[in-house]
Amino acid sequence: MTCFIGVDVGTGSARAGVFDLEGTLLASRKHDIQMWRALGNIAEQSSDDIWQAVCSCVRGAISDAGISPQEVRGIGFDAACSLVALDGDMRPLSVSASGDVARNVIVWMDQRATDQAARINAKEYPVLEFVGGAISPEMQTPKLLWLRENMPESFAAAGQFFDLVDYLTWAATGSLARSCCTVTCKWTYLAHEDRWDNSYFEEIGLRELASENFSRIGTEIVPPGSALAQGLSHGAAAQMGLLAGIPVAAGLIDAHAGGIGTVGADPERGPEATMAYVFGTSACTMSTSPEAHRVPGVWGPYYSAMVPGMWLSEGGQSAAGEAIAHLVTVHPASAEAEAAARAEGLSLQTYLLRQVDRRVSEKSEVALLAGARVVVPDFLGNRAPFADPGATGAILGLTLSADFEDLLATYVAAVLGVGYGLRQIMQAQGQHGVRPSTIVVSGGAGESDTIKQLLADSSGFPVLSTRSAEPVLLGAAMLGAVAAGAYPTIQSAMSAMSSVKARFDPSSAEILALHQKRFEAFEMLQKADQTVRQAMVALPKGSV
Repeated sequence: MTCFIGVDVGTGSARAGVFDLEGTLLASRKHDIQMWRALGNIAEQSSDDIWQAVCSCVRGAISDAGISPQEVRGIGFDAACSLVALDGDMRPLSVSASGDVARNVIVWMDQRATDQAARINAKEYPVLEFVGGAISPEMQTPKLLWLRENMPESFAAAGQFFDLVDYLTWAATGSLARSCCTVTCKWTYLAHEDRWDNSYFEEIGLRELASENFSRIGTEIVPPGSALAQGLSHGAAAQMGLLAGIPVAAGLIDAHAGGIGTVGADPERGPEATMAYVFGTSACTMSTSPEAHRVPGVWGPYYSAMVPGMWLSEGGQSAAGEAIAHLVTVHPASAEAEAAARAEGLSLQTYLLRQVDRRVSEKSEVALLAGARVVVPDFLGNRAPFADPGATGAILGLTLSADFEDLLATYVAAVLGVGYGLRQIMQAQGQHGVRPSTIVVSGGAGESDTIKQLLADSSGFPVLSTRSAEPVLLGAAMLGAVAAGAYPTIQSAMSAMSSVKARFDPSSAEILALHQKRFEAFEMLQKADQTVRQAMVALPKGSV
């Protein structure tokens, strides 16, 4: 049997899946990873902890699949775009005010570099044209600048700075090669010109990196799916329970792996007509086109960052699934709901979904349960289309009700709020020439058919789901298949290993009219947040 392994490292866990040549999932395993949170939106992790979780998942998935190591022909990785720091001896280097060496990863969602990002955005650097016009504190150069300014000894002692997926491929092979996906999307590498912009690093305060010819952040840049170095090292093979030397592919950011695993599912329409929506803790939108389109507030255009030879426009919401989880957890009725969910052996959100389904005859009618409640879920800022890291969440229609029905109203309103944010991204892209006609959903927060129907209704676009229950893992496995030579290109692997399972079209005119009214209220509430924040900034110091 010919099998491939896909490894996905998200915000809270690592996962591994075993797939056959047709993209069928044979088995998967999950292992939680540790995170340290601190005041000021600080989020840190340990690369050693992440690697051990990866190895445990791979061993478990192979065992559960009932295959031998000899049947695994290739492995691919994807990961959240967190920043990993290693010292000159390639050991973990602290990025934490605690000084704890284990805490050597700045998680993607960490907002410590907000001021650095604002200073960078105050000047019109040419590279910003390829990140939607404004760099995000989630990206790596603001975080590197924060390290240089706040932890100069750690910055100077660093031997390598990696995007997390590039760290994983280094740990697997010893190769320092970086994926074109990571450095283009998060580090300002200009893939369409095959170069770093020296002047940008020199002018923002990272002159050392340019003077070193970028040796600490990447001198060998390769396309995703490229076979790396000598393949899986003996040490990594022993930890994973695999054979040394099997091909290891250059990786992808996790959302981009979800894109690879989904947008080729409808080969007649092609990836240009289908936008990937990876709906998890955060949400990412991935739209491809043969030409570069600059969309203000939408990251990119990035060349060959997902589908080789195509330009990528990447939007998204910094808080999506996390925003929904936060709102239902803090509701007064959450304890009651949690107890009921545990009694049925369900997660809280799965339980809530079952409850809303029982209250309606058609899935589109779930929107009626939100009543007059409207949620803007920008709790971690607005990634797209406003590129506003200072944006905050807002809720309209609160009452003194604290019962279970009120919890359901909040839950549904939060899901719809995510859908309206998706609608804004689609509108912004369309105004600048990026016009996919369907959305294909992946990610844990979007698994439910009810959620997919609500997204179709609230966004106004048809939503597709794919045959694979784990499209992000599948995308990583596709990389392994290409590195192993099972498929000549990523495009051919996409069409061979993925297919459409179901389609969810926007509902009746009556329901769509309801969403239009709710969307107008959503935008008014969002504008009110902007106005209030501006007013607060204008207040004299000490008055608040």
